Amino acid sequence: MFNQFIRLVSDASGWAYGIVFLLAVLDALLPVVPSETVVITAGVVAAAGGLNLALIVVAAACGAFAGDNAAFFIGRRFGGRATDRFFRGEKGRKSLAWAESQLAERGGELIVVARFIPGGRTAVTLSAGTLGYPWRRFALFDAAAALIWAGYATMLGYFGGKTFEGAAWKGLLLALGIAFALAGMTEVVRRYRRYRGG
Repeated sequence: MFNQFIRLVSDASGWAYGIVFLLAVLDALLPVVPSETVVITAGVVAAAGGLNLALIVVAAACGAFAGDNAAFFIGRRFGGRATDRFFRGEKGRKSLAWAESQLAERGGELIVVARFIPGGRTAVTLSAGTLGYPWRRFALFDAAAALIWAGYATMLGYFGGKTFEGAAWKGLLLALGIAFALAGMTEVVRRYRRYRGG
């Protein structure tokens, strides 16, 4: 994927920003889309001078915000039907139940933190819409979450790329390793807090 993205950037860098935006939108609706990997990769490419760092952050943040809001309005409009469709299995139902209980307790904090939990952002944004969470409040917290996430992923790739300028793929592996470790730690803390009842 990294080589394909590099090739795309070489041919038409303007398309790269559009791809970052589109994948960030889709990832909010379909958690299997690798938007974070693409944003980190774009950061690595920016370190090599192939893309503009600020434009990557803007494209990723705008895409994440648009996708999250689409999921919110799907939840608002279709409520239970949408959650039944997207969260059919036992794991999906558990994610949704967790999101609903946490949203009632922690609201804005959860919207920000969920952006960094794989699958969590979709469950939280759909739940927020389904439960009638106030949209203006949701949009405020979601804008902050999208900007933090986009900046974090882009800079992770950028500094990884700068660290290994001669071998950008090493920078990408380092950045992805850090991102996966942080996501894993977030999930461990979340499970521990749930286990402890906090």
